[in-house]
Amino acid sequence: MKENKLAGIPTNGYIHMIGIGGISMSALAHMLKFFGYRVSGSDRTETRITESLKAAGVEVCIGHSADAVCDPDLVCYTAAIPKDNPELVKARSLGIPVMERAELLGELMKLYKYPVAVAGTHGKTTTTSMLSLVLLEANLDPTILVGGELSQIGGNYKIGAKDYLVFEACEYVESFLHFNPYISIITNVEEDHLDYFSGISHIITAFERFARLNSPDGCIIVCSDDKNAMTVVQNIKKNVVKYGLISRNNDFFAENAHFNASGKTEVDIFEHGEFAIKLELSVHGDHNVRNALGAYAAARTLGIDAETVKRGLEAFGGTKRRFETLGEANGFTVIDDYAHHPTEIKSTLETAKSIAKGNVWCIFQPHTYSRTKAFLGEFAESLSIADRTIVADVYPAREKYDGTIHSCDLASLIHNSVYINDLDAIARYILKNAQPGDTVITMGAGDVFKVGYNLVK
Repeated sequence: MKENKLAGIPTNGYIHMIGIGGISMSALAHMLKFFGYRVSGSDRTETRITESLKAAGVEVCIGHSADAVCDPDLVCYTAAIPKDNPELVKARSLGIPVMERAELLGELMKLYKYPVAVAGTHGKTTTTSMLSLVLLEANLDPTILVGGELSQIGGNYKIGAKDYLVFEACEYVESFLHFNPYISIITNVEEDHLDYFSGISHIITAFERFARLNSPDGCIIVCSDDKNAMTVVQNIKKNVVKYGLISRNNDFFAENAHFNASGKTEVDIFEHGEFAIKLELSVHGDHNVRNALGAYAAARTLGIDAETVKRGLEAFGGTKRRFETLGEANGFTVIDDYAHHPTEIKSTLETAKSIAKGNVWCIFQPHTYSRTKAFLGEFAESLSIADRTIVADVYPAREKYDGTIHSCDLASLIHNSVYINDLDAIARYILKNAQPGDTVITMGAGDVFKVGYNLVK
């Protein structure tokens, strides 16, 4: 077993977490509680997540203050926490060990026999969720860390036994380089997070370094349909398993995807050139067929029989904020989706157009100024798939406005689009103009989902 940096902390030691209300940090907090640590934390605002942490016995302070650091054995923080955070400053001034969230997860990972990391620019949450349901169907009692809410586990995490761990491996600030997976899935590799990466070459290099961390006893499962993903593994001297929809030479291949009479996506799965099984998926689009195929390949590599894999995948009905149907308003359907990259937007809107009866409306909230500026033309092209587009103000997240890009710049490039700077005003505009039979999609990684919930109300 690899040396664990947590070994110096007693099993009943005390760990303080800055930014504990985040979806990934909160799951880590529950994992630490499971392993016997005392856990406290802080965050800017009180949320449903912080309330659930308190209910689980975690001490949560709302607001950031040096007083929240009360002699812990370790302080954990997220990449979004600024260096001048008072709790982080105090910990360092007192010589208390500090550890970034991804590094802590990497250390906890060493306690599991089969850690499975799902990496890629798109599809991580869906692929992780699909594989998780398969492992649950196989009664393997996995520990699950997913970047969205999965109804079958009642949220974004599940604490299971210490054999199987399934989690998302995010490439932002190269945090996935702290991980030690037994199996890695690489769904695709594209330009993103250009506030950190210098370009696609930098991103490919980061993924190559990630791939080299994989256990020599395990394997790297890669989507061969993605050119950059294949570049990542071309010089990796480890077991590489390929999947995709284009080449029959893949280890795992899918074809004949179509809507059946039940409105599901029916698709044939092949293993090593031989027909294996027919799947009926409740989620649509080629991107979701690829996600299912990646999860299928990982499950079969772990030795799970095909019928069990089939039952697990067919039980997947989507995760929160991934093409999630919220309900109806005035006769039109309201859907919410997390898409915030041009490729994701294209896939989501093409899927919507394939099943919609009327016009498709897209309410898009750009996420971060740097991403909006870097992909301005690509965003316009993808959003033009919708019949009507409303562009909201940029959701800044960790960034400050520098005056060089505005949502109006994006709206001006899209046919049949309008810029509206207020979410309530967007809801009023939709109620006035959308027709019965139309499909309205709120889209983005910020708080644009509020429009959809208000419409359904």
